[in-house]
Amino acid sequence: MIGAISLSTNITVTCSGSAIPQKPSKPQTPSTLKCLAKSGKLEEAIRLIEASPSKLTATQSDMEAYSLLLHTCISQKSLEHGQRLYLQFLLSKHSLLVNNPTLKSKLITLYSVCGRVDEAQSVFVDGLEHAPESVWVAMCIAYLRNGYLVRALLLYCDMLCRMIWPGNFAFSMALKACAELSELRLGRAVHAQIVKSNEKPDQVVSNALLRLYSDQGCFADALMVFDTMPQRNVVSWNSLIASFVRRDRVVESLECFRRMQGEGMGFTWVTLTTVLPICARMTALYSGKEIHAQIVKSTKRPDVPVLNSLMDMYAKTGAIDYCKRVFDNMHSKDLTSWNTVLTGYAVNGFIEQGMVLFDQMVECGIRPDGVTFIALLSGCSHAGLTDQGRRLFDKMKLGYGISPTVEHYACLVDLLGRAGRIEEALDVVETMPMKPSGSIWGSILNSCRLKGKVSLAERAATELFELEPNNPGNYVVLSNVYANAGMWEGVNRVRELMKERGLKKEAGCSWLQIGSRIHTFVAGGGFQFRNSAEFKKVWNELTDAMEEVGYIADTSVVLHDVNEEVKSIWVCGHSERVAVTFALVHTAAGMPIRITKNIRICADCHSWVKTVSMVTGRVIVLRDTNRFHHFKGGACTCKDYCTANSNSIK
Repeated sequence: MIGAISLSTNITVTCSGSAIPQKPSKPQTPSTLKCLAKSGKLEEAIRLIEASPSKLTATQSDMEAYSLLLHTCISQKSLEHGQRLYLQFLLSKHSLLVNNPTLKSKLITLYSVCGRVDEAQSVFVDGLEHAPESVWVAMCIAYLRNGYLVRALLLYCDMLCRMIWPGNFAFSMALKACAELSELRLGRAVHAQIVKSNEKPDQVVSNALLRLYSDQGCFADALMVFDTMPQRNVVSWNSLIASFVRRDRVVESLECFRRMQGEGMGFTWVTLTTVLPICARMTALYSGKEIHAQIVKSTKRPDVPVLNSLMDMYAKTGAIDYCKRVFDNMHSKDLTSWNTVLTGYAVNGFIEQGMVLFDQMVECGIRPDGVTFIALLSGCSHAGLTDQGRRLFDKMKLGYGISPTVEHYACLVDLLGRAGRIEEALDVVETMPMKPSGSIWGSILNSCRLKGKVSLAERAATELFELEPNNPGNYVVLSNVYANAGMWEGVNRVRELMKERGLKKEAGCSWLQIGSRIHTFVAGGGFQFRNSAEFKKVWNELTDAMEEVGYIADTSVVLHDVNEEVKSIWVCGHSERVAVTFALVHTAAGMPIRITKNIRICADCHSWVKTVSMVTGRVIVLRDTNRFHHFKGGACTCKDYCTANSNSIK
């Protein structure tokens, strides 16, 4: 609904039967009708008019009274009273009443908010040749409000053909319809009309333009509109932030939010539900905490979607304790609230607590859905709880009547494959009622990598190359399988195939937040920092301390046919090691270190980070593509299950 002309419709009045006219106790005067309209006494006001139809006049004061009555009908969605008033207009035979633009527009609006589009159209067509722009716009909005987007745009075009020049209300309506229909070309034409118009675009029109370009991915146009807006409100900023997010420019979107706050603009819950997922994606915990502080300071109580986004942010930044704390303090919870915490426990390696919460959820009468079981099954898979996961899969259908989807089968296949029960996993693939997806064959391929099953890996890879021919990750995993088996000819074949298809392996990348800045490191990169005196000092101290406790680098994770010296150099350049060292240099002693990695952590880096947590006394939370690893005192929450035989090319 277009904000510039939206009307309150939050009160619904049940229409009574036909009223029996009674002699009014008050004279029918404009001031009396206005008082009754303002106090919401529609029945009394309409009876006054019906009792003296001959006194219905068309003075300016009367027009204002009738307009106010119709406005009250719209606010209360009282179709009956509006129809009775319109009938009196028709019976009076006052053409000024029937064709008055203000009254006509309000009648059209009343019918549209009550879903009577055909009746609104009848009012519109009557006397159309003399209808001004306001009546046309009212009818366009009536179509728009009821989902007839194409009709709204066609009527807008018809208005232009009749040489009726549109104003800001018409522009905002047309732009909204274009945005809903993804009609970028037509939207640009409307923009051209706005530029040519003598009337300067108001904030509603500018926001509609901003939304159109943002929704269609025209970032440069959206930024141009935003920069040229004389005034901006929260909607303007929300649209720009959403545009950054759609362009995958997450750093800029977070900076835009900070700039918005710096200008004292404030925020809406929509703002926060857009920004919090960005913090989650970037593992920007400190930025997420700043937003949490603003929620706490707000005079308004946050709604459930905002708190769900806040919990999701904490879960995906490895702060599961904060996630649970928010959950416990929620006044009301929906199914998404429970699923968010369950998923948080699963990906952070605390599936036992997740099982306890699941039991509480059932006891509270909350019926689980498919998302609930995806969280539980994936948690069991990462924790090695194979039998428990299998029982959950069976319980899902038998106990709760939830038919397994391809995502549930993918979890089951991954569960069995990680446990080394690859043949059993293949039986599931062959008997499942739907065609196996790429994620299912990917789980089989990864299980074959873990367990060294070359022939089964080749079969899974063949399926994947058909389903996902442009996914370089599948080729890399097959190459790893060959490399682990010492089959270098196979490795070369896969790399040649990737070269022929124009595919490149994704480089290992890690990032962390220190203060308000996000620092990024690429495998084998970061030469300036790695050559600095501060890096060398901390690195050498770490190396000495780790050797004392028995750490020895495992160069077998480097799956290239090179000598041991080169392998040792490459291992030291893995992105998470550089990121951890950077954090040790630039953060205070005892502060937790939180790192995100774009690919799976290799077995030796896992051992390295474990040892670092032991010798430094630091808590290190590392999130890779599979899950979170919480390192503390030389141990990890995954209990080394996820990295057993886990080699990867970086």
